[in-house]
Amino acid sequence: MTMRATLGLFPTRLLAILLLFSSETFAQDAIADSPLSLCPDNTHYILFRGRPTLLIGSTEHYGAVLNSEFDYARYLQTVQKSGLNLTRTFSGAYVEPDGAFGISHNTLAPDAGKFVAPWARSDTPGYANGGNKFDLSKWDEGYFRRLHDFVSQASHRGIVVEIVLFCPYYEEPQWNLSPLNARNNINGVGDIPRTAANTLKNGNLLAVQDAMVEKFAFELKDFDNIYYEICNEPYFGGVTLEWQNHIAAVLSDAEAQFPHRHLIAQNISNGSRKIDEPNKLVSIFNFHYATPPNAVATNYALNKPIADDETGFKGTGDAIYRMEAWDFFMAGGVIFDHLDYSYTAGHEDGTFLPLPPKQPGGGSPSLREQLRILKQFLSNCDFVNMKPDNSVIVSQLPKGITARALANEGKEYAIYIRGRGLESLEIRLPAGNYRAQWVDTLSGAADPALEFKSESAKARLVAPKYADDVALRISKM
Repeated sequence: MTMRATLGLFPTRLLAILLLFSSETFAQDAIADSPLSLCPDNTHYILFRGRPTLLIGSTEHYGAVLNSEFDYARYLQTVQKSGLNLTRTFSGAYVEPDGAFGISHNTLAPDAGKFVAPWARSDTPGYANGGNKFDLSKWDEGYFRRLHDFVSQASHRGIVVEIVLFCPYYEEPQWNLSPLNARNNINGVGDIPRTAANTLKNGNLLAVQDAMVEKFAFELKDFDNIYYEICNEPYFGGVTLEWQNHIAAVLSDAEAQFPHRHLIAQNISNGSRKIDEPNKLVSIFNFHYATPPNAVATNYALNKPIADDETGFKGTGDAIYRMEAWDFFMAGGVIFDHLDYSYTAGHEDGTFLPLPPKQPGGGSPSLREQLRILKQFLSNCDFVNMKPDNSVIVSQLPKGITARALANEGKEYAIYIRGRGLESLEIRLPAGNYRAQWVDTLSGAADPALEFKSESAKARLVAPKYADDVALRISKM
């Protein structure tokens, strides 16, 4: 289905303005390689700039572009220095009020007059959070300069950006702030209930949404470091599957005229759910709070990347999110993005600490360092040729301890132990000579490598002392 088949009541002349209006021609960075793509050798994984890549982020709350007070250059510099390579940002079709979800200093809740969106402001006062209403027939030059610069600076730092196009309006306060609500624009668009906004029965709003998708496709067409998510958490707020499929088709059709096409992600559920009828246009399947990581095993047969791209609601400490990340990757996941509340406007270096006790998640420099250790550990493995295989662990594990393994049978193994007190680990190995090394997930310190010979298809390794979790790498000599 194309956008032009669903114009509804939206005037053709106004649609043409939306599609063709460009306040300024933005000089795009040339793509040195193809954009982010599925790895041809193992489509569970991602190829970025010619190399299989695991995407790991600890991301501010998605307002880096739409919040004009947020210094994204300082933020991206911090992400790079942390050794991470992923961030996530919202388009501006959705914005939050101060205090939403109990978040202090929420970057997705700009102060009055500090919100920038894809659409230009009109001369008519009355936007709900300060300033004039929006004119949905005109693009905002400053917004797209800001978006372009954000993605460009991320590109120079080797950071991939997940562009989130839409989000459900969970409650009335979010809908009351959206430019797509009729009370906030001069075009008479969006005079509907919030639960109808992201459906195919949203009147003349659909054409505006389509035009925004096409505009993003055009503006970001020359970047190799992005992928799109259709809608954040579409299992809330009345979002329909038919509308998601429509948005994916509009994006795909828009990119068909360009030399390169970007991957499309779809957010499936919180936790886990089996995907029975995957959309053929979707390449990445996103889950939130995916712990334990059952979403990976349940959908591994799809042969597509599985992501855990939002964490939280388990306190403000580091350990629980570090262990969620390790568990997820060792189950075969490919993308992990922690929601990091230590980033705020004014603390773009991630130092808004200590976090308020009621903050709905964690984040800190120490957690980012722990995620860097995880990234380095896995990057030193030939993970493209490995797959989740917990059968290599033959020990009877003590209560409260779990073990997960990635294996390339007889060649390489990566094992993660979660839970205190393991003294030794018995592993099923083909006969041969091996090298093993334990790695501290907190400090990254590695024990001296142990060389051993497996003769009976089993090997027992003594575990070092550790706090909450520890990792083990075994390779054939």
